[in-house]
Amino acid sequence: MCGIVGYVGRARGVDGVAPKDHGALDVVLEGLRRLEYRGYDSAGVAVVADGRIESRKKSGKLVNLLNLLAEDPLPAATIGIGHTRWATHGGPTDANAHPHLADGGSLALIHNGIIENFAELKQELLSRGHSFISDTDTEVAAALLGDTYATLVAAGTTAKPLTEAMQLTCQRLEGAFTLLAVHADQPDAVVAARRNSPLVVGLGEGENFLGSDVSGFIDYTRRAVELGQDQIVTITAETVDITDFYGAPAQGKEYHVDWDAAAAEKDGYPSFMEKEIHDQPDAVGATLLGRSAPDGRLTLDELRIDPKLLKTVNKIIVLACGTSAYAGQVAKYAIEHWCRIPTEVELSHEFRYRDPIVDERTLIVSISQSGETMDTLMAVRYAREQGAMTVAICNTNGSTIPRESDAVLYTHAGPEIAVASTKAFLAQITAAYLLGLYLAQLRGNKFQGEIKDILADLAKTPAKIQQILDNSGQIKDLARSMANAKSVLFLGRHVGFPVAMEGALKLKELAYIHAEGFAAGELKHGPIALIEEGQPVVVVVPSPRGRDSLHAKIVSNIQEIRARGAKTIVIAEEGDEAVKAYAEHVFYIPETPTLLAPLLATVPLQIFACELATAKGYDVDQPRNLAKSVTVE
Repeated sequence: MCGIVGYVGRARGVDGVAPKDHGALDVVLEGLRRLEYRGYDSAGVAVVADGRIESRKKSGKLVNLLNLLAEDPLPAATIGIGHTRWATHGGPTDANAHPHLADGGSLALIHNGIIENFAELKQELLSRGHSFISDTDTEVAAALLGDTYATLVAAGTTAKPLTEAMQLTCQRLEGAFTLLAVHADQPDAVVAARRNSPLVVGLGEGENFLGSDVSGFIDYTRRAVELGQDQIVTITAETVDITDFYGAPAQGKEYHVDWDAAAAEKDGYPSFMEKEIHDQPDAVGATLLGRSAPDGRLTLDELRIDPKLLKTVNKIIVLACGTSAYAGQVAKYAIEHWCRIPTEVELSHEFRYRDPIVDERTLIVSISQSGETMDTLMAVRYAREQGAMTVAICNTNGSTIPRESDAVLYTHAGPEIAVASTKAFLAQITAAYLLGLYLAQLRGNKFQGEIKDILADLAKTPAKIQQILDNSGQIKDLARSMANAKSVLFLGRHVGFPVAMEGALKLKELAYIHAEGFAAGELKHGPIALIEEGQPVVVVVPSPRGRDSLHAKIVSNIQEIRARGAKTIVIAEEGDEAVKAYAEHVFYIPETPTLLAPLLATVPLQIFACELATAKGYDVDQPRNLAKSVTVE
């Protein structure tokens, strides 16, 4: 998501040492340029110079900020912070861009993440006379930090008011965040904090750095310190001091960065796609973040449709293309089960040409990573003309489809650079689950305790995805051994069917080989004719703890294709020993409820496709003939 950079260097003539040949602004802007790959919709910088904070920020790309700086330059400085914003709270405007100022303009703060309790904090600050000019949760954090700083200075009880103010502020914040702050009264330090959001320290000689990742300072140093959870770091030109949120001294983990600048942008992975596969625990976790109360009640603030209208919905139509359509197929099973509302999944480019039955009681749910998919946009416009309610599930704040929909549920997967979708797919499924549970909550289809239990299971999913990623060596080995395969078939039942189709699509997109996903029950109705000696078939097996008949039936399918010479590769739940006798290869995923299983079962298929295509020597980030966003019909 957002890109963050901080820098402190030596002032001219300190200890007789010549200054670096770069100033704070140069370092910060170069860091932001290196972090552009993360995606963003505004950029801003702040420096401390001549006893005051000077800040510039602008919506749009970094070039807009550079143009502003050319027109209205900043003074030379040895300390600065910079930010590229991926909008969450509030649209991509100049006012919502970071940094945000507080304490009478003497403090500047930048932020990555989501402050879950910003609304109650904002009310508290408003009651104490604070005012706000943006729609962001970040400005609330800035005001709270500034207020705390002023209180400490007035009390005269600390020699490090900015560090202590950050500690006290973080004790009150809920959510996921990285915060960087500078204050005009402390012109030699940047103070930063981290909870569930990335932050790395770069160690230099007579200068130190902060960044969302090492690409923010890779041009200046290869020495880095990884911060732990709930830690605060204060950097000066000569020192790096780390504490926890309560002031206790702490240690970071120092390491040497062996990557070049290009690899640093990929966090050391050989491709953006592999990096994005490994981003998925964070993508799912961030999409869940801040959307439920402790009692399990869902609070989808972005879903600004009158609940009374949502209760009248008698049909849901999901509109999407490609991978997003398979996310919709997964969602269909969950929404119908939880809400008892008939749900259809339509390819956007087919929808409006078949004279669909749509009225004011129809809820249209569009799914698009970019929010600019032209087929989906035109289908949404058509549905609105027919009087339907429209909700967008989207990963890009301020894009066209959310703007033209009645409401939006943003995924928070962060920008997806690789053309073939991975983390956006899991985030879309997660958001669709939240929508389904919210509708069930409104309609009373589920008891609040049941919804709370499902949300608890969802909250465990990121750790389970990480477990799969940490144990992916076996499937990578298999993928490399199959680099010469000409065709791979995928089978699944129930929610495993759209997973099978997504697995086949990934192999088509990346490895350019024939791949098809089928509902396993269709085998005897035609596809079994494709089975011949040595034909690889990937089977997504449902949990034996769920619908027993489904598990037994798919085991029967495996036996049928093996009897005809197929090479069977099985994705199964841990503890499912029954499938071992019928598979050449078994890859186990952690135990999880049936409807949530696609969030796990998809991951080995992504790894398989990525590794097989890499073994063939293909560029997995830029597959031939494909574009990230299809903006023409």
